[in-house]
Amino acid sequence: MPERHSNANITPDSRALIRDLAPYREPSSARSVFELVITAVPFVLLWVLIWAALDAGYWIGLAFAVPAAGFLVRLFLIQHDCGHGSFFRHRFTNDWVGRAIGVVTLTPYDYWRRAHALHHASSGNLDRRGIGDIDTLTVDEFRARTPWRQLLYRLYRHPTVMFGLGPAYLFILRHRLPMGLMRNGWGPWASAMATNAAIAILVAAIIWLVGVGPFLLVQMPITLLAASIGVWLFYVQHQFEDTFWEHEEGWSFHEAALHGSSHYDPPDVLRWFTANIGVHHVHHLSSRIPYYRLPEALRDRPELRSVGRLTLLQSLKAVRLVLWDEENRRLISFAEARKFA
Repeated sequence: MPERHSNANITPDSRALIRDLAPYREPSSARSVFELVITAVPFVLLWVLIWAALDAGYWIGLAFAVPAAGFLVRLFLIQHDCGHGSFFRHRFTNDWVGRAIGVVTLTPYDYWRRAHALHHASSGNLDRRGIGDIDTLTVDEFRARTPWRQLLYRLYRHPTVMFGLGPAYLFILRHRLPMGLMRNGWGPWASAMATNAAIAILVAAIIWLVGVGPFLLVQMPITLLAASIGVWLFYVQHQFEDTFWEHEEGWSFHEAALHGSSHYDPPDVLRWFTANIGVHHVHHLSSRIPYYRLPEALRDRPELRSVGRLTLLQSLKAVRLVLWDEENRRLISFAEARKFA
């Protein structure tokens, strides 16, 4: 079996990099507050602008839903950094800012933080799939399924479901009753219920001010678009041809972080709206680095720039890659799996 990513041949040395990246883990309170303000305030202003434009014509205001969704994605990524304890120095501040943002992003903060921590701890591990990741089958696992279950997997991985129906279901419905972590106590359930209550209060207040129809006309396009963008970002961070998957006995956190996470390199404006989350290999190596310091770390470590790099065009081509080929150690399409069979 070819060894595409053996521990002896990791370049650069991922363990040494974690030590070298430690100085970037210190957040700036002033910078964090500034980032929060320039994200939250434009989002609110755009929301009001879309609502005010309803009388002039819905399609005019709807054009502003695109940047509004971008700011909502950026709010989610601030929540993401809070979950890692990297946005502010103190956990108390991180947690309560994250919980407040979770009401707007429809994401119960404490539940999501715990599930996401499990994702970081097991990313790329074939024996620990199922929480916080995109469901990915190996070629052999797919072939062993019944035709009906193969069809279900094909539907799940279809772009219409993955980036359309799936994100809407995840953020609007599934996050309301999160499952999978109840064995760890009632914390995740309490987080979800508290978030649901806060969402209900916020929605009721806005509907009281603007009405049900205007609220839905403004909020639904923003939510649906932001949800799809969020799932897309998470998808391309780990679903690319030369990613890393390995069974427990051969799995390494350091190797999975460096080679199983992409360096997604879109145009500058998209990089800003996505809060540098594309520098995902560095983020997985050292998740305590605040997102506004990731470009600094990348600049000072030029050897990291080409590792797992994906351009916007290359990421679009990765959508067809759906099965992990254990023999050749790469993601392949359904058509390639049939060809190899």
